[in-house]
Amino acid sequence: MIDLVVYNTDGKEIDTLKVDEAVLGTSVRYPLLKQAIVMYQANKRVGTAANKGRSMVAGSSKKLFRQKGTGNARVGNIRTGKRKGGGVTFAKGYRDFGKRMPRKQKQLARDSAILAKLLSNNVVVVDNLDFEKPKTKDFVSVLGNLKIERSCLVTIDSADDNICRSARNIPKVAVMPVNELNAGEICSYRKMLFTKEAFLSVLNKSSEGEN
Repeated sequence: MIDLVVYNTDGKEIDTLKVDEAVLGTSVRYPLLKQAIVMYQANKRVGTAANKGRSMVAGSSKKLFRQKGTGNARVGNIRTGKRKGGGVTFAKGYRDFGKRMPRKQKQLARDSAILAKLLSNNVVVVDNLDFEKPKTKDFVSVLGNLKIERSCLVTIDSADDNICRSARNIPKVAVMPVNELNAGEICSYRKMLFTKEAFLSVLNKSSEGEN
């Protein structure tokens, strides 16, 4: 069991949660975690780099001059890649780098990523995050009270416009609803900040997935 302290926004301890590692898969599945991260990075690639091949370049397809008898080297049409203005010989085209994983594997990879953060003491749980209006200064103050000084993924139970707008101008800080969590995003940040409600939601979903 892992004892996880719950803080308030002033950085004071107000509660403790006991987390059973078995709910998150007992141990970190590193091969599966790597597969999920590779998929996440691959799916971010655009793959739109392209060149014009000889079939796409303007110009006649007629042979420039006869094959023999001119004293010149043999040559094809003006669109060949050997001539100025011709097409690229091995032209790049649109390429889809996308990868896929079964839903169950993605869930297991997400749980392994969270468990890895827990085991390395990089998970912070706050009782609640509530902003009456967007205020970056207040959000920075909360992070300071919780001693979060490096990159952080803030996980909330459901989308909250005030929280998102308060955090969007803070470098290396992102806000994500718990239902959008994935291993790639989790591993892209040093710390994870959960609201208590969001963290309990993760544990409930993971336990339901096992059953």
